[in-house]
Amino acid sequence: MRRLRRGLIVQQAGIDLHGMTIQQAWDSLDDFIAESRARGLRCVRVVHGKGYRSGARGPVLKSAVNSWLRHNHDVIAFVSARSIDGGTGAVYVLLRA
Repeated sequence: MRRLRRGLIVQQAGIDLHGMTIQQAWDSLDDFIAESRARGLRCVRVVHGKGYRSGARGPVLKSAVNSWLRHNHDVIAFVSARSIDGGTGAVYVLLRA
């Protein structure tokens, strides 16, 4: 976890969910994780944004991605990215081998 949090594990792929609806983001993230596992990737980055345009609802995609990753059996761990990689608007995801 410490190496993941510090960004010391190389991100082998990434996806940007900005501007997607909840359904589009779910479909894209699900496909991305499945494809990444099939390719044997271990660490990926998911950019969900910080929700600045969400208004009073708060960060919709950020909350949804957090929930989806917690319930995905292919995900071992995930942490917020370093500021250079998107900060709290992105996460590093460690996938099962």
